[in-house]
Amino acid sequence: MKLNALMDNLGARSNVKRVGRGLGSGMGKTSGRGNKGQKSRSGSRKQATFQGGQMPILRRFPKFGFNNPFAKEYATINLGDIEKFIASGKIDAKQVITMDTLLAAKILNRAMSGLKVLGKGEIKTAVNIIADKWSKSAQAAIEKVGGSIKNK
Repeated sequence: MKLNALMDNLGARSNVKRVGRGLGSGMGKTSGRGNKGQKSRSGSRKQATFQGGQMPILRRFPKFGFNNPFAKEYATINLGDIEKFIASGKIDAKQVITMDTLLAAKILNRAMSGLKVLGKGEIKTAVNIIADKWSKSAQAAIEKVGGSIKNK
């Protein structure tokens, strides 16, 4: 194979349309842009949000709200769910339940800022939980069956 014999495949390259090269070319005079106006000038494009000169709707609406970049988002789990997962065998009640064990058991999809235990449902098994936050009803129910809940 010789470098001077290399060629593109047919149709890989197309010739550039040369506009403004006389009336006989079919693309002369106005070069297919029509007559006058903003769109006929070079380098001119209207924005996608342009609304004919009236005040755009995005600028008419008032600005409000705030997104806190430092906000913490907690993964929540109910006592009834913990009991259900223990019964199904996804969680071992003898081990300490943390966010890592819930992630390993695929109960939580992703790691969040922390784990919060809520008191909805009933728990019958004594469990040891390490969480960031919990409700008073959850703490009372866990301690009632002989378990414990601690902070990280």
